[in-house]
Amino acid sequence: MAERTATPLRAATLTEFAGRVSTPTYDRSRISTGIAHFGVGGFHRAHQAMYVDRLLERGLGQDWGICGVGVLPGDRRMRDVLRAQDGLYTLSTVAPDGAWTTRAIGSLVEYRYAPDDPEAAVAKLTDPVTRIVSLTITEGGYHIAAATGEFDADDPGIRADLAGSAPPATVFGLVTEALARRRSAGLAPFTVLSCDNIEGNGDVARRMFGAFAALRDPGLGSWVAEQVRFPNSMVDRITPVTPAGATGEVERRYGLIDRWPVVTEPFAQWVLEDSFGLGRPAFEEVGVQVVDDVTPYELMKLRLLNASHQALCYFGYLSGYRLVHEAAQDPDFRRFLLRYMDAEATPTLRPVPGVDLDAYKRTLLDRFANPAIGDTIARLCAESSDRIPKWLLPVVRAQLATGGEIDCAAAVVASWARYAEGVDEHGAKIEIVDRLRDRLTPLARRQRRQPTAFLGERSLFGDLIDHPRFVTAYLAALDSLRTRGAHATVEELAR
Repeated sequence: MAERTATPLRAATLTEFAGRVSTPTYDRSRISTGIAHFGVGGFHRAHQAMYVDRLLERGLGQDWGICGVGVLPGDRRMRDVLRAQDGLYTLSTVAPDGAWTTRAIGSLVEYRYAPDDPEAAVAKLTDPVTRIVSLTITEGGYHIAAATGEFDADDPGIRADLAGSAPPATVFGLVTEALARRRSAGLAPFTVLSCDNIEGNGDVARRMFGAFAALRDPGLGSWVAEQVRFPNSMVDRITPVTPAGATGEVERRYGLIDRWPVVTEPFAQWVLEDSFGLGRPAFEEVGVQVVDDVTPYELMKLRLLNASHQALCYFGYLSGYRLVHEAAQDPDFRRFLLRYMDAEATPTLRPVPGVDLDAYKRTLLDRFANPAIGDTIARLCAESSDRIPKWLLPVVRAQLATGGEIDCAAAVVASWARYAEGVDEHGAKIEIVDRLRDRLTPLARRQRRQPTAFLGERSLFGDLIDHPRFVTAYLAALDSLRTRGAHATVEELAR
């Protein structure tokens, strides 16, 4: 039997893959863009772009195609890949038993790399056809000062965009310039839709973009506050960085060459506040929960899923695990995570309409343990200074206020402090990926002489160092990590 020749993915070759992978049956040439999206990475392509593709496949939303917008140097590769593939890419879901289901996604119909032509990017945002500007720019992309929660204007790119001496280069500069032009032209503003893992992500976006606009022009700031909609949303789909072998696996399975495929889990959830100024796609037709209040759902996800990822990752890495499923399959880790979720996180939640929390938590543990995803613990450990304050510390403060249990959460903070030293239990170097690494690693190393040195960083932990009950639990966990090791500490907490 002759060996099948692999064919590059692009619009002209789609028909060659019919029967091997699912492909769009809609005419992509007739799709116009209504959404501009900043941060086209793996998660966006596994989530929002997938939901839009579902709509298009059902003959809905032909004027809601997506124009991706890149601003970072790393976005050049996405520009090149999408250009070569006519905006197409493959999305593969991998079940725990290893079964693959793959589709070519067609909802990304344009891509603008802003550094190539900032004016073209602003013009796209200013065009009345753009009715939603959505964001997956990570927690750190909102420039939130950790100590105050206010907008941090000290970033050099932000300062340059506020000065206005050059074309805008940041997400804030580009979006706000487009809003200013729409205001001047008498056009209604687009809706700004955050899809990032931040509690009250729409409210945060409102404050941060409003603050930037006010710094640029107080009148514009008032207009943004009064006229622009910033719906909250809760997004969920575990999507690791595309594994190194994914391109080869897609080629082997389907005879298809995709230069940047996406591999994710079968589970996906999106809960969306119904607050849009210029209309929205009929997302409810393709499984999105469109609700009046997202808060109960987002607290559930951030404090159970995201905070549990942090509970697993530092202890897991220090215990010698490198893949998430390896740690999640360890019975001691499973019991520890369940204790944190049941005894500490769940008491801080509001009732979640239509959700069985016990079933949700056990589903989370099963999702973490899915070996087919190959998610790395290092990914979960990255940018901890943006994640821990937003996902875990609210649980701590709520429990301290009510007298609730905090031992597991305090131990998670201690495990981060130990990890941040940059050396594992065998003396091997840990590559710390965090924007505050240069500040935090010296503090973590100092804690061998001054045990509360790391916890005393008030820009991250606020007044937690002033709470004796938390400090006691934190120091006990830190001492156990040093004297007994990470796995033994988890085993004790899991009892």
